[in-house]
Parts: sequence; C-alpha cells; structure tokens
Amino acid sequence: MNTNLESHAAIWQTKAMTHAYEQLNLGAQPHASGTRFTVWAPHASRIDLKLLSQSRPPLPMIRRAAGYFETDAPDVRTGDRYVYILDDNKERPDPASRSQPEGVHGPSEVVDSRQFQWTDRHWQGVACEQLIIYEVHVGTVTDTGTFQAIIPHLEYLRNLGITAIELMPVAQFPGTRNWGYDGVGLFAPQNTYGGPPGLKELVNACHQYGLAVILDVVYNHFGPEGNYLGDFGPYFTDRYRTPWGSAINYDGPDSDAVRHFVVSNALYWITEYHIDALRLDAVHGIYDFSAVHILKELSDAIHAEGGRLGRTVLLIAESDLNDSRIISPPAEGGYGMDAQWSDDFHHALHTALTGERVGYYEDFGELAHLATALQDGFVYAGRHSKHRRRRHGNTVRHRPPQQLVICAQNHDQIGNRALGERLSTLVSAEALQAAATAVLLAPQTPMLFMGEEYGETAPFQYFVDHSDADLNQAVRAGRKKEFAAFGWTEVPDPLEAATFKRSRVHLDGPHDERQNALLAWHRRLMHLRNTLPPYTTSHSHHHVHSFEEEQVITIHRWTEEGDATLVIVGMNKKPGHLSLDKPEGTWTLQAASWASEYGGKGERTLPHTITIPSNNERIFLPAYGAAVYVHREGKGHQ
Repeated sequence: MNTNLESHAAIWQTKAMTHAYEQLNLGAQPHASGTRFTVWAPHASRIDLKLLSQSRPPLPMIRRAAGYFETDAPDVRTGDRYVYILDDNKERPDPASRSQPEGVHGPSEVVDSRQFQWTDRHWQGVACEQLIIYEVHVGTVTDTGTFQAIIPHLEYLRNLGITAIELMPVAQFPGTRNWGYDGVGLFAPQNTYGGPPGLKELVNACHQYGLAVILDVVYNHFGPEGNYLGDFGPYFTDRYRTPWGSAINYDGPDSDAVRHFVVSNALYWITEYHIDALRLDAVHGIYDFSAVHILKELSDAIHAEGGRLGRTVLLIAESDLNDSRIISPPAEGGYGMDAQWSDDFHHALHTALTGERVGYYEDFGELAHLATALQDGFVYAGRHSKHRRRRHGNTVRHRPPQQLVICAQNHDQIGNRALGERLSTLVSAEALQAAATAVLLAPQTPMLFMGEEYGETAPFQYFVDHSDADLNQAVRAGRKKEFAAFGWTEVPDPLEAATFKRSRVHLDGPHDERQNALLAWHRRLMHLRNTLPPYTTSHSHHHVHSFEEEQVITIHRWTEEGDATLVIVGMNKKPGHLSLDKPEGTWTLQAASWASEYGGKGERTLPHTITIPSNNERIFLPAYGAAVYVHREGKGHQ
C-alpha cells in the first residue's frame, strides 16, 4: 500500500486529478497486518485514533502535507470500532467511515471490502438507451425496509420490463427513517437498511437478474444532524447558500481536498459496491466557479473508472436549470454527463392530467407544452417563465432524447405535495393509462416510482427521525412555509412514525381488479418499448403533434430502414374521434388501453389496421384512450 502522503498531496496540487483518487485512500483501509487510517483535518493541530475494541491508549496520528493525518494500526480487523479525538477534546466518527452501526453520532466501524464474494464477474452494465428505471425508497418499498428485503421482488421487476432500479440515498442519516437527503456519512450505507453487507447483497442479486443499480447521491449539502465535517476542515463555504444547508466548498481555499473527498466517494460506490450509475441530487445547488467544474471532474473520473473496469458506468443529474451543458460532451463545452432529469415533462403531463396551475405549475397547462417536452426535451429553452419571472433554460435538441429522464411521478413530485398524494388518488384509471403510455413510449428515458405500475394509493409523505427538538420544530415550520405558494395548509407531521408507515407500498398486493388491469397495461407498454422499432438517438427521427381541439397527442418515430411506430395518447376528458392525414402508410394495431385485458368497459374497438390518409376513416378514442400502431412497409415518415 502506498503511504507517501506528501508526494500524493504534491500530485494533487500540481497535476490534473487523473489518478489522484487511487493514490490517496481515505478512511480505514484494512491490509494484511492491520488497518491504515487516513483523514483530512486541517482544522486540527492533533488527532488521535481511539480503538474502542482495544484497551491500549489512543494512537497519535502523523500529520502530513495539506492537512492529512495518518497512522497504521496493527491487529485491527473488520468489525473493530473507532473514533478520532481532535485536539484532545472532541471525539468524532470518521468523515469517510464505511459503517456507522450505532448511527451518525456513534463510532465508526472497520469494513474489509475484500470479504464479500461477488458473483457478477461477467456483468457489463446497461446502456443509457436501454434504461427503464424503477425508483425506490429502501425503507418503504417493503414491510421490513432493508436492502435484503428487496431481493425477493427483483424477479417481479425484471418480468415487468424494468432494466434498472434507482435507490434513493442510502448514505448514513440520523435515526431510522428519512428520505435520505439528510445523509452525513457519505461512505456508510444506512445501518437500519442492512449496512454494507446488505447493500452488496442487493446489488449482486440485481445483476444476477439483469438489473442495473442506480444510486442517488447528494453532493450539494450535508444533513444538519450528525454533521461533524466542519470540525475537521473547511468542507463548507458561506459564499453561497442552498435551501437545505451550508454550501459545499468546491472552489474556495482548501477546496482541492473537498473535491477529492466527493469524487473519491463517487468512485467508491462504483468500485466497492459495483453500482452502475449515480444520480446526482439537485446539481443546481452545487456552486463551483472553478475553471474545471466539479461536475465535469466527477464525469471524467467516473467514466475513466468505467473504462478501467470494462463496464458501462453512468452519471445522471437532477437539475432545475434546463441547461444542456450538463449532458453535452466536453468537446462542446459540456460536463459530459450521461443524462439529466426533465422536470418540464413532468409538469406538462401533470397539468394536462390534473388541471393544477399553482406554484411552478403556472408555467404549464397547455397540451402543446407536453408535445414540446416530447419533441424538443425542454419546454423552457430560453423562453420567459411566468413563475420565475425571467427567461429560463436553453435548447437540448442537439442531444439524443435518451439523455433526458422523464416520469409521471417521482419522490419529489409526490412527496413535496403537502399530503404526498399519488396520481392514483387524483385522476382516473384511464388517465393513469394515458400517463403511462406517454412516459414509457416517449423517445426519452422512462422512470416509474415504486408502486406506480399498479396504481399504488398509499401516499409518499415527508418523514424524518431527528433527535434534536429545535431541529424538529424547524422542519415542521419549514414544511408549512414551503407549501404556502400552493395553498396547502394541512401538512402531516414529518416526525410522527405514522407518517412513515402510511408511505409503505404494497408490491405483493392484494391488488384489486383496477390495479391488475393497470399493471397489465404497464407490462404491455414495457414489452412494446423493448420490442418495437428501436428508439432513435436523434430528434429528427421522431415527430410529436398535438391536436388541441381533440386533446390528443401523437408520437411518431421511425428508423432509417423504414420501420415506424405511432403512439396515440388521449388527454381528452370525453370520448371523441381523431382524423389523421399523417404519417402515411398502413398501420397495424399493437395495443389499445381500453381493451378488456386492460380494464376496458366495452367501448367499440379500434380496427386492426388503419390506412393514413383516409377520407372516411376516423379513429374512435374513449376518454384518455391510448393506442399503439406499427408500420413496417415503406418509409412512413412524417
């Protein structure tokens, strides 16, 4: 093991960080005769390592260059617990702790990553264009709320058509229940979820079922409870402010080591846990005016590691910026990330389904907005936003549609409603079918939120388990203030255990007839997405049209070989008819949402084939009806 920290620091400060992450291992690193401990703590003049499993006095750590401390402790093994003593008076867990079995305030635990027996040697990941994502919260997706408890459901997800599960953040947070965005132990999988062995078992099992694993990580702030990083060094800055806490110091004095800490964490999930992709939370809350933005540095490091490992590794950003630089390649001045979430699609679809126009929904409400989101990616690509009172966004048309992740529901858009209502309690079953069709057969990358496929009715409400009374009161007050713009006054108490319990889903059922029909429709749509003519990587090979009077959208896509698909999505509240003069050709029906196997109520059926254009053929469409046609002769272009 390389221990020359002075030379490592010199490399870090004078060279591009191509290999720096491999040259400086943070935290507890077991080796043949013991364990090496490394911590960055420029705020401390002295650090001692206290081993709780041994009776010997604390071990003084050697101060190295750039504020790093290190020591080698013989005979320290997996399971041994320790703390750092800062300047003789502060006992703190390791900022790079691999495990916190007693929570955020307890001692850290040594973990030897070599002890887990992986069986995914031939796994190569899932390409971005193959993703059908299923977002889950580990604590509420099963009754027991552990990593291992998800494993029995993997076969169900695979058979449904899912290709990747996305875990909401699992980095150690305070208490036993939390969305995960209050994490403070970036390297430690949550102890109440099953800790390091549980997460590895889940990832290994996912790969056996052909499922990729996306991990949600938070690099814009740290949670407020158990956050001891400020005792060690200048991890935070007061030059910027985030809505969730102190901004992370990515561009100020001593920021090189902070950047190293974060990029090392990203690489840690990829290497030690075999994670296939990272979803970066709210990158608009990451402030960095360096010449090389931290997002680009993360992208470069992750993709280089994927190349070294010989498997596909992806970075997906959540962003409120509508900025194509996030997913544009470095040669075009971008950060080179693989995909980003598109809130515009969600907002356009939600307003079309519900009619809500308060808060940020005031920027949407026309069917043309949904058509624009499907065709161009962003609705706001430089146009004026009423809600923001300024122009917003830039165009993303030069990037493949699959680089945008879209959804009808996700943890934010459900949980950041006062009551956490799902669409299943706001709209009809037929409207849910139309929403599923728009998401799963769009040119963009689709994502479902746990239970959405069968119309889960349990809410997903905001819950925390802090131990500080003042912090708890601040959380309660903050939630009420947040909902003022929407006119929502009834807010469940985030601290009550009942709020958490209400948010559990029921993947095992029992499901009623309506839910079974919706599940069958989702399964059919995912099968069609995977078997119909492949999704193009160009905006020029799909065309979206909105029929404002009929309140219907059509999505037409085609390949160079001439195969084409026509998706009809009704946002119509009442039955009606649709006349089409494009795209030309003979089209064969693949699925209709109102068929009996999908809960249809006996409306007239669509013809098995239709010819476009036709002078006398009008397509009947029940309320919120959706249908899929395929054309395999001629070009079938718009």
